[in-house]
Amino acid sequence: MKKVLITGASGMIGGEILKLCIQSDEVSEVISLVRSPGPIKNGKLKEIVHSDFENYEDIGDDLLKVDTVYFCMGVYTGMVSREVFRKVTVDYPLALAKKLKLLNPELRFCLLSGAGADRTGKSRMMFALDKGMAENGLKDLELGSFYTFRPAYIYPVVPRKEPNLSYKLTRRLYPLIKLLGTSYSVPSDVLAKAMFNVGIKGYGREIVTNKDLLKLSNE
Repeated sequence: MKKVLITGASGMIGGEILKLCIQSDEVSEVISLVRSPGPIKNGKLKEIVHSDFENYEDIGDDLLKVDTVYFCMGVYTGMVSREVFRKVTVDYPLALAKKLKLLNPELRFCLLSGAGADRTGKSRMMFALDKGMAENGLKDLELGSFYTFRPAYIYPVVPRKEPNLSYKLTRRLYPLIKLLGTSYSVPSDVLAKAMFNVGIKGYGREIVTNKDLLKLSNE
């Protein structure tokens, strides 16, 4: 029985993982760190309204004995400043992982990253550079286990308001993108189920590519 922590439960992937955790007999408790309360109420779920995602001293007792983290918090490129993007993408997951490692050295940490994440530090693209920086930082912490998920285009199975024109166009082109094969897109429910399964059962590789997701979602 796992005690699970989720960030980004108000988002497309984090919200789906939250539902899977509540439904699972392998999860005993779910801690969801949120900026404001969500609509889901369940006996397994404990929502913690939290605003400083670089400091967890005031909620340390609630983080005791967390076995698995699903870090799904994120922001879209072009929607926030360069500084805010790096803070959310790099600083927030590292701060949480450092705190939780002190409480459980065997912690399993699942990061929602993205295709193209660059660990070499040479990329000129903000997205690739910062995603790679976050992955490197979490790897260097030597957690009990660390998995980074690198999806390509995520197709929203449940219709949503797209964040910008680019996403609106990509959604319309999804039937064509899907024909290109498993390297170029993934339905949101497949990604969420794959992340959930790895968080509960583990996996043989640290980097989970888009091609891995369909297989993992069926395990």
